Amino acid sequence: MTSTQTGKETAVAAAVEDLRKAMIAADKSALDKLAAAELSYGHATGRLESKAEFIEALVTGKSGFSAIEFTGQTITVVDKVALVRHVFNGTRRKEGDPAKMAILTVWIEQQGQWKLLARQAVRLA
Repeated sequence: MTSTQTGKETAVAAAVEDLRKAMIAADKSALDKLAAAELSYGHATGRLESKAEFIEALVTGKSGFSAIEFTGQTITVVDKVALVRHVFNGTRRKEGDPAKMAILTVWIEQQGQWKLLARQAVRLA
């Protein structure tokens, strides 16, 4: 935690890290707890997934990553909404090829927990 980070920013950062780990592990229970019911999950290809579709794709192996690293992360919290930007560096589980994307996620605080509400990716060279 940086000295300028608030308690809410620290909690959001922890939720982002939990999501990273859950995506690698394809942990259905953890993914379900971290995603809001209204999740809109946007891929760099333009494909959108609901919460159920996002979780199913990871759990069944339709999509997924064997490694994920986030760099250059910034977190901005406004009341009960957080905007998180980072560069996503991953290794695709099926193909084994690298993926590098700029990511924007929107998190919402619900009943004291930060939940992923929206995500959009853009491919980077």
